[in-house]
Amino acid sequence: MTREHPTNPSLEDMGEDFWNERYRSEKRIWSANPNRHLVAEAADLAPGRALDVGGGEGADAIWLAERGWRVTAVDISAVALEKGGAHARERGEDVAGRITWTRADVTAWTPPEGEFDLVTSQFMHLGPGERARLFPALASAVAPGGELLVVAHHPRDLEEGVPRPPIPEMFYTGDEVVAALPEGEWTVLVDEARPGTATMDGETHTVHDLVVRARRHA
Repeated sequence: MTREHPTNPSLEDMGEDFWNERYRSEKRIWSANPNRHLVAEAADLAPGRALDVGGGEGADAIWLAERGWRVTAVDISAVALEKGGAHARERGEDVAGRITWTRADVTAWTPPEGEFDLVTSQFMHLGPGERARLFPALASAVAPGGELLVVAHHPRDLEEGVPRPPIPEMFYTGDEVVAALPEGEWTVLVDEARPGTATMDGETHTVHDLVVRARRHA
């Protein structure tokens, strides 16, 4: 369900129509499993209000809702959100009732300030200008004492021959995320290129994912 790029279009092509068609093309694009870094970083957090940005087919939102979070799941694709709602209802009305599905283009949308105990963005690969707007907006949406979690494919994957889209500008490091956090208001808990493995086109690759987790001071 992550917002990765399965083919090699340009960043300009990856708008609402692109993602609606992508989600229509198969019954399920991503696995039904939550992203592993979300599980690793958020499993021990006390449930509250969560914002899942680029939520796709809803696996992360559902995982959070099952643990008692009230989740706002945002995506540019109405098709993805419809699928997410259906998957949530399969888990029961108790889970589905904790999730609000919101269609929005995050390159132009601004989340409400200070409302969420967890803001998570998993594999949201945008252009540099769009990221420069989005990261401060996500940080401002975190409530005092809450946390921001940003996960993405690390640029070293390109350097090490992992078959990623050949668009260097859509990859970034933790410095870019941390720079969006107002000085003196945050504690950075994690900023690393976390290794793992992924199978692509029948080959297993060592990959590195950027994981940035920060807590806003209460």
